[in-house]
This record gives sequence, C-alpha cells and structure tokens, in this order.
Amino acid sequence: MTEEIRVRFAPSPTGYLHIGGARTAILNWLFARQNNGKLILRIEDTDIERSTSEMTQGILDGLEWLGIEWDEGPFYQTDFIKEHIVAAERLLASGHAYKCFCSKELLEEKREKAKALKDDFRYDRTCRGLSEAKVAEFEAAGRPYVIRLKVPEGDGAVVFDDAVYGTITKRYQDIEDFIIVRANGQPLYPLSNVVDDARDRISHVIRGQDGLGNTPKQILIYQALGEKLPVFAHMCLTLDPKRAKISKRKHGELVAIHFYREHGFLPWALVNFLMLLGWSTPESREYFSYEELLEEFSFKGMNRANSVFNVNINDPKFITDPKAVNMNAHYIKTLPLSELEPYVRAELEKAGLWQEAYAGEKREWFLATVDLIRARYHLLTDFATLGLPYFSDDVEVSIDDKPRRRNLEKFPSLREWLPQLADRLENMADFSEAAIEEIMRALADEVEVKPGVIINGVRTVITGQLAGPGLFEIVTTIGRERVVARLRRTPQII
Repeated sequence: MTEEIRVRFAPSPTGYLHIGGARTAILNWLFARQNNGKLILRIEDTDIERSTSEMTQGILDGLEWLGIEWDEGPFYQTDFIKEHIVAAERLLASGHAYKCFCSKELLEEKREKAKALKDDFRYDRTCRGLSEAKVAEFEAAGRPYVIRLKVPEGDGAVVFDDAVYGTITKRYQDIEDFIIVRANGQPLYPLSNVVDDARDRISHVIRGQDGLGNTPKQILIYQALGEKLPVFAHMCLTLDPKRAKISKRKHGELVAIHFYREHGFLPWALVNFLMLLGWSTPESREYFSYEELLEEFSFKGMNRANSVFNVNINDPKFITDPKAVNMNAHYIKTLPLSELEPYVRAELEKAGLWQEAYAGEKREWFLATVDLIRARYHLLTDFATLGLPYFSDDVEVSIDDKPRRRNLEKFPSLREWLPQLADRLENMADFSEAAIEEIMRALADEVEVKPGVIINGVRTVITGQLAGPGLFEIVTTIGRERVVARLRRTPQII
C-alpha cells in the first residue's frame, strides 16, 4: 500500500462501549498498526438529546483499558456541523441535491397507499423538478423543507468492491432520493459521515455489516462532492444465540466492556476473544499475542456469515460466553507473573485484602501463591473469592455446602482428629510437604481411616473448598501458624 492508511472508529456516545463497538475498534486499530497507519477517534455526538459526557468518557476509558491507542482525536462531530451544512449547500448549488417541501402528512399518505398496494415505499421525487420560481415561492411562504440528494436516473447502478463481501451492486432505481439534511437544519448521518471521512482523509472504512446499506448512498455523496472513495470493509455482525443482533439496549450490561472489566477479565483475553468473532486463520488457532495478530490478520480471514456470542448463559459458572471465560482462564494461567501481578493486586485492593507487605518483604510469597492458585481460576475476581483463604488473616474461612457434606459431615470424628493433627503440625521440626504428608497418613493409620478422609477434611477446613492445588502445597503456602489455628476450629465448624 502506497498511500497512508488512515482508519477511524466513530462511536456514538448514546450508550456505553459494548462488545460490537469494541470489536470494530479493535479491527480498525489492528489494521492501522499492521500498515503503519493512523487510527482516528471520532465521537459522533450529533444526537444531542441522548449523547452524554459520561458515556463519552466511558467509551474513552473502555478503549484505554483494552489497550487500543488512537493517533488523532478524539474529535467531536458537533464541532463540524457547519462543514456538513456547507457541503449540503455545495450539493444544492451543483444540482446534485434539491429542496423537498413535501409535508410529513403527505408522505405518510403516500406511504399508506404503497402499503395497501403491498409495494415498497420510495419517495416519488415530487419536488425534484420544481422550478426556481416555485422553490422561491415556497420559501417565501415559510414552508419547511428537507434537502434530498438526487440519485441518478436510468438503468445504472452503484458498484463497489467490498474487502470482505466482494463486488456489491445497487441499482439506482432501488435507491430513493434520500434526505441529507432535516427540516430543522440538522445534517443526517450519510452526509456528515462522508464529509468527516473526507476531511480526515480516511483511506479504509472498516465497520459492521449493518452499515452496508448506507454505503451506496454514501458513495453517491462522495461522487457528488468530487471526493476520493475509501476502501470499504464490512464485518459480519455479532448475534445472540437467538440470532438477534447484539445491542446495548436489548442485552444491557452483559455486552458492556465495563462489565468484563469489573468481572475479572484481562484486557488482552477479551481482545483475543472478540477478534475470533467472525475471523479465523486456516489453522483455526485460538490464542494470539499482539505480534502474532499483526502478522496473521487479513480481511481474507473474515467470515461473511454472522458470528454468535452466547450472551444468555444459564450456567452460574460462566457470567458470559463460556469461550470468553475459558480464554480468560488461559491467560490467567499463562501470563508472566510480572504482568499478572498488578491485576491481582487491583482485585485484592478492591476486596480489602491487599497488604503492603505483598509488595515488600512478602512479595516472593505473594507471587508464589498467585502462581500456585491461578491454574484453576477463570476470572481475576477469583483471586479475591476463591483466593480468600490465602490472602486473609482474619476473615473466617467460609465452607461451601458440598465439601462440608462430602468431607466433614460424613466423618464427625474429624472434630477430634484434626485438632490432634494441629498439635503435631505445630511441633514438627521439618515443615515440608513430604513431612506434612507423612504425618497426615500416619494419623489416618492410627484412627483407621483412609488417608483421603484426613486429607480432604484438612482441605475443607483450611480452604472451605472441594478442589484446588495439591493439599501439601496449600498447607506450606498458607503457613504453619494459620493452618494450625484453622484446624483447631474444627469442633466449631462441624
């Protein structure tokens, strides 16, 4: 590519940043970085009634959390409305647009007639041929008007090559003379978007497939204004399991980027997951580093069929799409400890479990503990919930019902055996995993039960959980003093 690659992400601040918008931002960002180009951030805030500064900040925060860096902006579309109006006036002056004085009532009447005939309604161009004198007369009478673009007549068509969907053809006769400026003087999206993209020298428009219907209209505007066309690349949509389009209005916070941040997702895990919604490599790989994505990504890997995001999940283990949760678990398990550490710290701070010693004299213990327990964790929040027995000195260990029933209530004599074990652990000279295992097995022999009864009982009392790392690793990690104290509480627990 010889020209500078310039792409844009242009969200509307009428809601939070959701997975669909984030996916579009990621694709634009990745394409820009791949080609040493620029990503422009434009906030399309012309919906004054629904746009808020809070939502704008939420979009910026979401992008920053995902690690998406823009090169120019953020620009705000409302700052350029005068340019959009000037463009509309140019189109009027050049004969590519005209003033339409048809009232809402008249248009509605025509729409109902078409409906009765089971025809698709298209504006019949009543005002397209008005004389200058008639236009002046209507204006003098104060009749409101919209501005419509003149779509070429005849058997021609808008033809363009989409980087994903191939050659697209839209006949002129299937495009009505569409409105580019409302009666209140507000420019509409097709015009504003083209003017902004032309000003920002956008080389590639990368957006969702739902924008494909606007593209022929926008191409006509580009041509009427004499502007160079960008390359269009429309991505497949993301649907829910019922094949409905994912939307912030319908699916609420379950599709919000801040939901994933608050519920323990790593940014790159979410980026990696969103990339796979509609894109794949011939090898069907799942896990990519940033450098690998830069090397592998291409529009050729984009699917034309819509992808499915399993947002409606009933399994309480998964707060969202299981694939997303499992991908997050992969990165929690494999991320270098130095990179994982600040995320775990943030979770512990939020839960009131962080100790400054974890960054000082106990840092080695802290990192070793994180490394021990992360293998089974799916979310960062697990470090503050499932990890509570490791990071809490004074919070009572809660015991889940299942391990209580399975490991404690079946063996009530544990209320005597485990305090005995506590005495032996307290007085042993070598507090090593091998020595701890020997003592526990010896106690099991003495009281004539299988070693698993003692081992599982200890696990339940000191962690409250049914599974986790190896018990002897747990005991040495939590430490002698804390383990002994918990074992001595056994009579109050069972």
